[in-house]
Amino acid sequence: MSTKTPSDRRQFMKLCAGTAAAVAGYSESLVGATQPGEFFQRVKLLDDQRKPLLASALPVDKSHLFFYPFVSTPCFLIRLQTPIDQKVRLETVQGKKYDWPGGAGPDRQIVAFSAICAHKMSHPSTQVSFINYRTDEVQYTGKDRKFHRRSGLIHCCSEGSVYDPSKGAAVLGGPAPNPLASILLEHDPKTDELYAVGVAGETMFDSYFRFFSDRLRLEFKTDDVRAPASDAVPVVAADQYCRQQILC
Repeated sequence: MSTKTPSDRRQFMKLCAGTAAAVAGYSESLVGATQPGEFFQRVKLLDDQRKPLLASALPVDKSHLFFYPFVSTPCFLIRLQTPIDQKVRLETVQGKKYDWPGGAGPDRQIVAFSAICAHKMSHPSTQVSFINYRTDEVQYTGKDRKFHRRSGLIHCCSEGSVYDPSKGAAVLGGPAPNPLASILLEHDPKTDELYAVGVAGETMFDSYFRFFSDRLRLEFKTDDVRAPASDAVPVVAADQYCRQQILC
């Protein structure tokens, strides 16, 4: 059930209208513009020098974090080893079907997902993260009830949920009922800059704010943890943002 107030809804409608105008001007470079999802404000991604993050400069196979579409909602940004140039049809347990558009960037290697686990909302904090992108091999029991070992997966050590970022963060194993929500990315081929423009799939935002608002206010030093992200947000390496990453 939504917890948005009338003021929140008016603000969201303004954001949607502004994003729609931006999308109209960038339709050729937008990844995933035609798929179902919520469009939020168009946000430029910045590097650690607070300059525009260039897609070609993002390290391969290294986990990064940014906060979108709200100031306190973490997202993974990953440049995979191989291009992902095909759509993937996904479905949630709520019956929502959507097409994940694949990778963004000049080589279509860059993907982004909400870093809030779809099971019990484990997420990165400055102190610790139980959900992480893994470059080492992860062992898990798949939906076929067989043991598998793979690298390049998102693994939540809280309850053992495993997601495949090359397939739209589809669930490979564990109790998670849904894929991680996908962050829609836009790449400008003229400048090589990256933008986040929306979210597709089943989000956990209402429950996330309901359960964690008190801690989030302390961590982000704001009473308005639901505030929309600004028009430019920094991207930081996950191992620099989190003091400890739990790699089970």
